[in-house]
Amino acid sequence: MTGRPGFDYIGVGVGAVVFDAEGRVFMARRGPTSRNEKGAWDFPGGMVEFGEPLERAITREIREEHGMHIELTYTLGTFDHFLPHREHWVSVTYCAKHVGGEPQIMEPKKCTGIGWFALGELPNRITEISRKNVEELMRQQAR
Repeated sequence: MTGRPGFDYIGVGVGAVVFDAEGRVFMARRGPTSRNEKGAWDFPGGMVEFGEPLERAITREIREEHGMHIELTYTLGTFDHFLPHREHWVSVTYCAKHVGGEPQIMEPKKCTGIGWFALGELPNRITEISRKNVEELMRQQAR
Protein backbone atom coordinates (compact mmCIF):
# COMPACT_ATOMS: atom_id res chain seq x y z
CA MET A 1 0.00 0.00 0.00
CA THR A 2 1.35 3.42 -0.87
CA GLY A 3 0.66 6.70 0.85
CA ARG A 4 0.85 7.83 4.45
CA PRO A 5 -0.72 5.80 7.25
CA GLY A 6 -3.32 7.77 9.13
CA PHE A 7 -3.84 10.16 6.19
CA ASP A 8 -4.20 8.23 2.93
CA TYR A 9 -5.52 5.16 4.71
CA ILE A 10 -6.34 4.30 8.33
CA GLY A 11 -3.16 3.76 10.34
CA VAL A 12 -2.82 0.95 12.87
CA GLY A 13 -1.09 1.70 16.15
CA VAL A 14 -0.41 -0.03 19.44
CA GLY A 15 0.07 1.34 22.92
CA ALA A 16 0.58 0.07 26.44
CA VAL A 17 -0.25 1.21 29.94
CA VAL A 18 2.86 -0.18 31.65
CA PHE A 19 2.70 -0.66 35.42
CA ASP A 20 5.68 -0.94 37.75
CA ALA A 21 5.79 -2.99 40.98
CA GLU A 22 4.33 -0.03 42.94
CA GLY A 23 1.32 0.30 40.62
CA ARG A 24 2.56 3.46 38.89
CA VAL A 25 2.26 3.90 35.12
CA PHE A 26 5.03 4.84 32.71
CA MET A 27 4.58 7.90 30.49
CA ALA A 28 6.77 9.73 27.99
CA ARG A 29 6.62 13.40 26.97
CA ARG A 30 6.31 13.89 23.21
CA GLY A 31 9.20 15.79 21.67
CA PRO A 32 9.62 18.38 18.90
CA THR A 33 9.64 15.86 16.03
CA SER A 34 6.50 14.02 17.16
CA ARG A 35 3.79 13.89 14.48
CA ASN A 36 1.21 15.53 16.73
CA GLU A 37 0.40 16.67 20.28
CA LYS A 38 3.98 17.88 20.86
CA GLY A 39 4.81 18.40 24.54
CA ALA A 40 1.96 16.23 25.82
CA TRP A 41 2.57 13.14 27.95
CA ASP A 42 1.66 9.80 26.41
CA PHE A 43 1.62 6.09 27.13
CA PRO A 44 4.30 4.44 24.99
CA GLY A 45 3.42 2.97 21.64
CA GLY A 46 3.80 3.32 17.93
CA MET A 47 2.93 2.11 14.49
CA VAL A 48 2.43 -1.52 13.54
CA GLU A 49 4.68 -2.58 10.66
CA PHE A 50 3.23 -4.58 7.77
CA GLY A 51 3.07 -8.28 8.67
CA GLU A 52 3.89 -7.65 12.35
CA PRO A 53 1.61 -9.13 15.04
CA LEU A 54 0.20 -6.49 17.42
CA GLU A 55 1.81 -8.01 20.53
CA ARG A 56 5.23 -8.03 18.88
CA ALA A 57 4.76 -4.44 17.68
CA ILE A 58 4.15 -3.03 21.17
CA THR A 59 7.00 -4.94 22.82
CA ARG A 60 9.33 -3.82 19.99
CA GLU A 61 8.26 -0.17 20.23
CA ILE A 62 8.81 -0.02 24.00
CA ARG A 63 12.18 -1.76 23.75
CA GLU A 64 13.36 0.51 20.88
CA GLU A 65 12.09 3.78 22.34
CA HIS A 66 12.66 3.21 26.07
CA GLY A 67 14.93 0.16 26.55
CA MET A 68 12.28 -1.58 28.63
CA HIS A 69 11.04 -5.17 28.61
CA ILE A 70 7.37 -5.72 29.35
CA GLU A 71 4.96 -8.57 29.85
CA LEU A 72 1.51 -8.02 28.36
CA THR A 73 -1.25 -8.81 30.84
CA TYR A 74 -4.46 -8.06 28.90
CA THR A 75 -5.96 -5.96 26.12
CA LEU A 76 -7.38 -2.73 27.53
CA GLY A 77 -9.30 -1.88 24.36
CA THR A 78 -9.34 -0.74 20.76
CA PHE A 79 -9.70 2.98 20.16
CA ASP A 80 -10.38 5.29 17.23
CA HIS A 81 -7.97 8.20 17.27
CA PHE A 82 -8.96 11.16 15.11
CA LEU A 83 -6.46 13.99 14.80
CA PRO A 84 -6.51 17.37 13.02
CA HIS A 85 -5.81 17.47 9.29
CA ARG A 86 -8.01 14.41 8.62
CA GLU A 87 -5.73 11.91 10.32
CA HIS A 88 -7.30 8.62 11.52
CA TRP A 89 -5.65 5.83 13.50
CA VAL A 90 -7.02 2.70 15.12
CA SER A 91 -5.00 1.83 18.20
CA VAL A 92 -5.01 -1.33 20.29
CA THR A 93 -3.90 -0.63 23.85
CA TYR A 94 -2.60 -3.27 26.23
CA CYS A 95 -1.99 -3.27 29.95
CA ALA A 96 1.45 -4.60 30.80
CA LYS A 97 3.94 -4.92 33.61
CA HIS A 98 7.53 -3.73 33.52
CA VAL A 99 9.80 -6.77 33.85
CA GLY A 100 13.25 -5.43 32.97
CA GLY A 101 15.44 -2.74 31.51
CA GLU A 102 15.99 0.69 33.03
CA PRO A 103 13.61 3.17 31.34
CA GLN A 104 15.48 5.66 29.18
CA ILE A 105 15.00 8.08 26.31
CA MET A 106 16.36 6.33 23.21
CA GLU A 107 14.99 8.86 20.68
CA PRO A 108 15.55 12.34 22.21
CA LYS A 109 13.94 14.25 19.32
CA LYS A 110 10.72 12.26 19.72
CA CYS A 111 10.72 12.20 23.54
CA THR A 112 11.84 14.89 26.00
CA GLY A 113 10.92 13.28 29.32
CA ILE A 114 9.88 10.05 31.00
CA GLY A 115 8.44 9.15 34.37
CA TRP A 116 6.37 6.86 36.55
CA PHE A 117 3.09 8.32 37.81
CA ALA A 118 0.29 7.25 40.12
CA LEU A 119 -2.95 7.04 38.14
CA GLY A 120 -4.44 9.81 40.28
CA GLU A 121 -1.43 12.07 39.72
CA LEU A 122 -0.90 12.06 35.96
CA PRO A 123 0.57 15.15 34.26
CA ASN A 124 -1.99 17.82 33.36
CA ARG A 125 -1.39 17.62 29.63
CA ILE A 126 -1.77 14.10 28.24
CA THR A 127 -2.57 13.05 24.69
CA GLU A 128 -6.12 12.41 23.54
CA ILE A 129 -5.51 8.67 23.13
CA SER A 130 -3.93 8.45 26.60
CA ARG A 131 -6.97 10.19 28.07
CA LYS A 132 -9.21 7.58 26.40
CA ASN A 133 -6.98 4.83 27.80
CA VAL A 134 -7.22 6.22 31.35
CA GLU A 135 -11.01 6.57 31.08
CA GLU A 136 -11.33 2.95 29.95
CA LEU A 137 -8.96 1.73 32.66
CA MET A 138 -10.98 3.55 35.34
CA ARG A 139 -14.25 2.22 33.90
CA GLN A 140 -12.95 -1.35 34.03
CA GLN A 141 -11.56 -0.95 37.56
CA ALA A 142 -14.93 0.38 38.77
CA ARG A 143 -16.71 -2.84 37.77
